[in-house]
Amino acid sequence: MAVPKKRTSISKKRIRKNIWKRKGYLAVLKVFSLAKSLSTGNSKSFFLCDKSNKKSKVGII
Repeated sequence: MAVPKKRTSISKKRIRKNIWKRKGYLAVLKVFSLAKSLSTGNSKSFFLCDKSNKKSKVGII
């Protein structure tokens, strides 16, 4: 017979929510760091082609 689960405490819920938010925050930091390195020309993980070619980004090494 199905038994209802116990309620999760507010503190556990808050901890899980903060972990989930932190993952997003760290992903945003990485994206902004890569964007900054691309705009300054210091990127070592992307190749940027000349404007004469149709492709602007070749890819990640």
